[in-house]
Amino acid sequence: MIKKTSFSIAVSLFLLSGCADTNTMHSHNKIFQSVNYEQAQLVQDGKNKQYCVKCGMDLVRFYKTSHAATSEQGNKNYQYCSIHCLEDHLGEGMVLKNPKVVDVESLKLISVAKATYVVGSSVRGTMSRISKYAFLKKQDALKFQEKNGGEIMDFNSALEKAKEDFKHYR
Repeated sequence: MIKKTSFSIAVSLFLLSGCADTNTMHSHNKIFQSVNYEQAQLVQDGKNKQYCVKCGMDLVRFYKTSHAATSEQGNKNYQYCSIHCLEDHLGEGMVLKNPKVVDVESLKLISVAKATYVVGSSVRGTMSRISKYAFLKKQDALKFQEKNGGEIMDFNSALEKAKEDFKHYR
């Protein structure tokens, strides 16, 4: 049996999530997760700073589900298109500190400890059929939930949901 690589898993989930729809592939503004480049807070260095460290997806295009963290030594910043890719990196034994997530309302990176997640809304997710969006203010999360459904939870619970994406591959 051949073990799937992280990249092939990411591509498979990307295609399954419906993100590969040709109507959304060519326009940043046609999907909820997208922002203009000027609105995105990118924390990585180098020529690939705009791309998810795990799957290579465009962080501006999938910004509203973006997460970031620092290496254990504190000398490298990582940014992910989703909590799914953050979990994939953690699942490889990475030790990360200072995890952050984009607040959907302000578009600023906030500590995951302060975030309220809406999981499983009708708004399409990134790298998973189960969407996971974070908010700094609980009232913003409740407003989003009222309009789009989903379940309110904290980061650790949302991370557990992301781990379920991998239970068949590990």
